[in-house]
Amino acid sequence: MSKEIKTDSLDSQEESIETNDSVETNDSVETDSYEELLEKKENLEKLLLRASADLDNAIKRTSSEVDKAHKYGVEKLLNELLPVVDNMEHALEKLSDGASKEDKEGIELTLKSFESALDKFGMRPIYPVNEQFDPEKHEAVTVVPDKEKEDGLVGDIFQRGWELHNRVLRPARVTVIKN
Repeated sequence: MSKEIKTDSLDSQEESIETNDSVETNDSVETDSYEELLEKKENLEKLLLRASADLDNAIKRTSSEVDKAHKYGVEKLLNELLPVVDNMEHALEKLSDGASKEDKEGIELTLKSFESALDKFGMRPIYPVNEQFDPEKHEAVTVVPDKEKEDGLVGDIFQRGWELHNRVLRPARVTVIKN
C-alpha cells in the first residue's frame, strides 16, 4: 500500500510541474506585443537570408578552389620538367656539324613530343620575338643599343619563358633595346 501512495504523489507533482510550464509559456507570449513579434520575425528572416547568402558564397568559393586545384595542380611537376626542355634545346644548338642527321632529327622529335605533352596540360612557351618588354612575362638580363629597333623592344632571347593557363611559371630571359 505504501507503494501506491508514493506513485500517486509523484503523479500529482508531475501535473503541477506541467501546469506551471504552461502558465509560464502563456505568460511570455502574452507579454510580447504584436510589434515585438513582427520585429523578431524580421530579424529571423534577415538571419536566414544572411545564412543562405553565406552558404551560396561558400559553395562558389569551394567550386572555384577546386577548379584552380585541377588547373594548377601540376605546376610543381611542370616546373621541374622545364630544365629537361632547356637541355634538349641546348643540345640541338650545340650539336656539331659532324653529328649525324638522324641524331639531330631524333632530338628534334623528342623535343616536339615533349612540348606537345606540356601543351596538353596547358603549358605555353613565352618566346617574345620583336615584342614590347613586359616585366610580368620577361626578365631583362641586359640592356643593349640597336639603332634598327625602337626602345623597349625585346632583343635577344636567352631562355624561353613558360606560362600555365595564363599564369607565368618562368619569365623569358631577354635583352632589352635601349638607344
